[in-house]
Amino acid sequence: MGTEVPCAIIAWMIRGNVTVTAREEAERQLEILKRGVAQIVSEEELLDKLEKSVAEGRPLKIKYGADPSAPDIHLGHTVCLRKMRQFQELGHEVLFIIGDFTGRIGDPTGKSETRRQLSEEEVQANARTYREQVFKILDPARTRVLFNSAWLGKLNFYDVINLSAKYTVARMLERDEFQKRLSEGRPLGIHELLYPLAQAYDSVAIEADLELGGTDQTFNFMVARDIQREFGQEPQVVLTMPILVGTDGVNKMSKSLGNYIGINDEPSDMYGKCMSIPDQLILQYFELVTDVPMAKVRQMEADMKSGKLNPMDAKMWLAREIVTLFHGKEDAELAEREFVRVFRQKDAPHEIPVVTIPAAQLTDGRMPIVALLSLTGLAPSNSEARRLIAQGGVRLDGSKVSDERALVDVRDGMLLKVGKRRFAKLALK
Repeated sequence: MGTEVPCAIIAWMIRGNVTVTAREEAERQLEILKRGVAQIVSEEELLDKLEKSVAEGRPLKIKYGADPSAPDIHLGHTVCLRKMRQFQELGHEVLFIIGDFTGRIGDPTGKSETRRQLSEEEVQANARTYREQVFKILDPARTRVLFNSAWLGKLNFYDVINLSAKYTVARMLERDEFQKRLSEGRPLGIHELLYPLAQAYDSVAIEADLELGGTDQTFNFMVARDIQREFGQEPQVVLTMPILVGTDGVNKMSKSLGNYIGINDEPSDMYGKCMSIPDQLILQYFELVTDVPMAKVRQMEADMKSGKLNPMDAKMWLAREIVTLFHGKEDAELAEREFVRVFRQKDAPHEIPVVTIPAAQLTDGRMPIVALLSLTGLAPSNSEARRLIAQGGVRLDGSKVSDERALVDVRDGMLLKVGKRRFAKLALK
């Protein structure tokens, strides 16, 4: 009897004019997919799944879950979306799960307090916004958008008890957020303990081959592996991506913190925000949110260290790449020319928003600078206005405002500037 050779080993395909085995193709795909990844659990399992996928001609099911609680997608969200697009370009299928059911629970990840449960109307409105935005990056032909109420909503109380019996309280309380809340005497709802199990059941329902998300979701993803085993399924591979730091260089990119770059931002605004990121984030942004080959990124790193490349020039390259991704090459070039004209030549932009100031809100033609910043929308709050003034970032008709208690004369046509990019022209009525 001859030695049997597994079909996956002898499976082959033609790439270009070269014949390759399924294993070789799997290794090629893995090398592409490893770019920017924080962790793969495990790399060996992923390689085996990729090899089997090639041998059988079956795309892997790549799971991504989004609870529709913050529908406006920014550059931080695109880190995972771009990785999903890589899987699609390699022939795999993305199952984009909108958590219309789990969104009513609220993911406790990173939360020190119980989250407010969303209403049905809020969930559906946010879900529509997600669907409109994700296809700016994902390939619709290789994406299935699913709502987890389709299976979670059908579970009865017996099913929930049966699911809960497959995981222990001790293991659930290993989660850092849960331990901290208990030690500090903060409330921890039983429904929050069910969240990881509900998310894990998503993986069971769709028979996920791999789940992808940020590093903050690792606990949930690992629970899903265990639950899949309990249901007799091969556990999903877990692939996590780094959390993108925002333009402040300190915190996770977040709309609430104001350190975000929105994918729907106007080209000039997007370009300007990219130029505001700290130099130490340039390489991470290139790796995680652009298509520039890593060989060029590494060369850029060496050139900046040696002084051959000015970080400002590298950042302009980065801004041009990012704007091109979402608006096209022509808009990116226009945004760059505008940036150079305004910020290198110290000119004001061609188009400045005009903000009408009701004369009735003035006292003898004057207004507190803090109120003026809030009224024009250049500061989202009075406290933020004070912070901007303290940092020296506020100018009125070219003169720096340094006193947060200042009463300033308000005249028609005055130019108010905050930071390097934000302008408002005042109009009295």
